[in-house]
Amino acid sequence: MMFEQLGLIGCGLMGGSFALALKRAGLVRRVVGYSKSPSTTERARQLGVIDVEAPSALLAVSGADIVLVAVPVAASEATFKSIRHMVSPQMLIMDVGSTKSDVVEAAQRGLREQVGSFVPAHPIAGKELAGVDNADADLYTGKQVILTPTKQTLVAQLRKAMEVWAAIGCQVVQMPPESHDAAFAAVSHLPHMLAFALMNSVRSQSRGTEYLGLAGPGFRDFTRIAASEPKVWRDILLANRTELLTQSQLFRDQLQAFEAAMQGNDPQALEDLITQASTARTNWRMTQLR
Repeated sequence: MMFEQLGLIGCGLMGGSFALALKRAGLVRRVVGYSKSPSTTERARQLGVIDVEAPSALLAVSGADIVLVAVPVAASEATFKSIRHMVSPQMLIMDVGSTKSDVVEAAQRGLREQVGSFVPAHPIAGKELAGVDNADADLYTGKQVILTPTKQTLVAQLRKAMEVWAAIGCQVVQMPPESHDAAFAAVSHLPHMLAFALMNSVRSQSRGTEYLGLAGPGFRDFTRIAASEPKVWRDILLANRTELLTQSQLFRDQLQAFEAAMQGNDPQALEDLITQASTARTNWRMTQLR
């Protein structure tokens, strides 16, 4: 498997890392990149992430046989519309968005009759530090990537997508877009929202700075993801808000159970709640180590 040209739309951490991974694996001859910020595109060329700077998304796609749309999820539809006239049935188009139902709908509206070329993808990878300077050929190595094809997705494109992610070291999983969004509301989007909320809760107190000065490894680990890129996560939380609000209510129910046990000064109820969580976390960790 060899691609002649990767059209990269969005030369940041995720897109840049994909380009570097393809290059290192010898899967692409040329990378043509476009970012909304010309300085980003120029920096990507200086770093060897891309070979050619394109002045528009459309021209990045021109001549490409594989395209990666690595833009904020809210910009998906406009991006798809801007490239539609250059899309061919032979082209493989993918994204890296953390939500899928909204991106699928954006692709249907933006790509129209060419939507069969699109294979929605969500690689479970990233760093707190965004930007092309942090692009890393190893970012996707050993990570899961979730593909969420629809009835319109061409079989040949889905097969190519599975092959290219596997070739750069990913474990490929398939599921419907709706199932993806429900799952990641629980295990990714809610944890991010809680980390943001906890930091704001401590920071907003009169002695918050003093408290933060005393925080140890547990606090550091719990709040690591609170340092994530604000605009990216604003878009993700809003895009998946229906599923996320469901998960938020389930979390509130559990928090209230802890509060009730403390208000009732009930050590056994409190211990039972902690034991349930501790056991579940231990069992999950063991599955991760297999």
